[in-house]
Amino acid sequence: MERCLDVIFSGLALLILFPLLVPIIIILRCTAEGEVLFLQKRVGRNGEIFKLYKFVTMLKDSPKMGTGTITIKDDPRILPVGIFLRKTKINELPQLLNIFFGDMSVIGPRPLTEQTFSSYSAVTQNVIKQVRPGLSGVGSIIFRGEEKLMQGANASVDFYDRVIAPYKGELEEWFVANKSLYVYFMAILITIWAVLFPQSTIAWRVFEGLPEPTEELKLPLNWRP
Repeated sequence: MERCLDVIFSGLALLILFPLLVPIIIILRCTAEGEVLFLQKRVGRNGEIFKLYKFVTMLKDSPKMGTGTITIKDDPRILPVGIFLRKTKINELPQLLNIFFGDMSVIGPRPLTEQTFSSYSAVTQNVIKQVRPGLSGVGSIIFRGEEKLMQGANASVDFYDRVIAPYKGELEEWFVANKSLYVYFMAILITIWAVLFPQSTIAWRVFEGLPEPTEELKLPLNWRP
């Protein structure tokens, strides 16, 4: 059922958003080092590697610079137009093609690079591999301000591995254990709501039973018991 919904939603979205995508493609072609799409290998269902599509927002060689595939707040590798695309999440829209072709779902655990995926425990990795990764999902909603967490003294791979990855992994495990059409549709609605109202705490009320974050994460994640 979800696969049928994925095809319908992604197909309709591509048709409706086409007038928006064309000018973005033109702008990127003229400003983003001549590149439009950024293709990156991500870990998918059953551990299979697929190429994820994104609009270019960073320098071409950014994975070889700084924190690698982990992005921090005010990352100097982000292009000027990329700041807007990332803030509005427009840079994620090409993933509608990944959904349409079956690499991803509308809702699921966020697809990660092999570097960041390895930050999860073996147990968490095996759980996440059971489902298709998603354009959005419970983990993505809760960690929608992840780049802001990665700033100052916390702008390091160590902080990601030690603090962010363990809790994000718990959220993704919760999603797999509670996967349903209700969670699917509510995650879509709350994703839209969170883009419009970034400080909203509604996700904590809608998704009952989410694992409690560590003390270090409660404030930045707007946790509400």
